[in-house]
Amino acid sequence: MMRCHASIHSLIIVALTILMMIVGNPALAQKLGPDGAPNPTASAMTEQQLLQQSPRIEGNIDQPIERARVLIQPAGRAWDFFHQVTLRWIGAIIILGMIAVLAAAYFVMGRIRISAGRSGKTIPRFNSFERFAHWLTAVSFVILGLTGLNITFGRITLLPLIGPDAFSRMSQIAKYLHNYVSASFVIGLVLIIALWIKDNIPRKVDVEWIRQGGGFIKSKHAPAGRFNAGEKLVFWFALGAGAAVTVSGVLLLFPFYVTNIVGMQIAQVVHAVIAVLFVAVIIAHIYIGTLGMEGAFEAMATGGVDLNWAKEHHDVWLEEQLTREPLAARSGQSSPAAAE
Repeated sequence: MMRCHASIHSLIIVALTILMMIVGNPALAQKLGPDGAPNPTASAMTEQQLLQQSPRIEGNIDQPIERARVLIQPAGRAWDFFHQVTLRWIGAIIILGMIAVLAAAYFVMGRIRISAGRSGKTIPRFNSFERFAHWLTAVSFVILGLTGLNITFGRITLLPLIGPDAFSRMSQIAKYLHNYVSASFVIGLVLIIALWIKDNIPRKVDVEWIRQGGGFIKSKHAPAGRFNAGEKLVFWFALGAGAAVTVSGVLLLFPFYVTNIVGMQIAQVVHAVIAVLFVAVIIAHIYIGTLGMEGAFEAMATGGVDLNWAKEHHDVWLEEQLTREPLAARSGQSSPAAAE
């Protein structure tokens, strides 16, 4: 009888000891299941502790592709927040801000008119091939811009309006348009660079154009060559931004051929931010070429511009053209004014 009591007493002591160990070490309790076996789903560590241990967590699976073994990538959380929140704010502020500035400029200054009025005479400014390259790039850019903005803003703007089915079909079409039209945009951009890079080299006259505020500050028209300093800035920005969205776009179009998951995320961030800036700049370019300035759109619509418009906005270029005309006439060649 005494031995039985001693055994029971010993068992109680052992049980109390185990209980104290479990209470004192909750991680052990978390690791063990009801049957005493290790619990593979227990959270023995907090999520933050896990994320601090390694930049990514991998599982052992029968998959030869390394990126397919990545189960959790903490950097992906930062990328997702950027895509879903930060980019939307950046895009809305930049694009809507540009529209607001242009609207204010229109209501304050109105449309820039040809101060001397139309002369009734025109002078060629862009030939047919130049206009083709411009419109190829312009139309492609508009399609890319609209389909790209749908990726960022479509879920919060169009989805509630047209419903999930229509939005899904539209987004699928937009995806294919974005992927394939990118080729025509690159071709057009290359043509524009080849055609106009020589006319967009900075010159001394550009300094004077900037000093006079592009003709917006004073009534006197600022001097300019074939392209003024503002147009040259747009050209060089388009060259740099076009190269950036092209390279990043190719990486996104052919994922993981060159870079890994982190590289893909960086490419998407670069592509999105540069594209938003590109859209804002081109909105300003479209405004000046249409609603903002009388006579500007005709240059790309018909190829010719009014003589008084050329005098007021590109006087140095006009003088060069008129100097060539009598020289061409004396040599028996067709003059620039007779072209087209």
